Amino acid sequence: QVALVESGGGLVQAGGSLRLSCAASGRAFTNYAMGWFRQAPGKEREFVAAINWSGSYTNYADSVKGRFTISRDNAKNTVYLQMNSLKAEDTAVYYCAGGRVYGLGFPSLRGYDSWGQGTQVTVSS
Repeated sequence: QVALVESGGGLVQAGGSLRLSCAASGRAFTNYAMGWFRQAPGKEREFVAAINWSGSYTNYADSVKGRFTISRDNAKNTVYLQMNSLKAEDTAVYYCAGGRVYGLGFPSLRGYDSWGQGTQVTVSS
């Protein structure tokens, strides 16, 4: 497992941008796929984006394709989520997650064994 700490959330107007960061501690980071999930009030936690251990493969939820970009810097033990053209429906607590996840397993919460505490993103319309 790794310890994960998210940052970068906040309040932004619709159409604006935010970049979330997730700092990891622990040697397993470079072997872990990393994902971003979000949870809005009254809703279940849902998949947003994921990236494999090397950064060569990414996967996105249909709702964020073309607007969000996930990336990672293994030298800094950090994964990022660049969010552009934000919409009110993107409002949620965003969670960083890590685990030995591959391919079709990326969107499933079950494969991830490490979770951050979450960071709030609020988009005003």
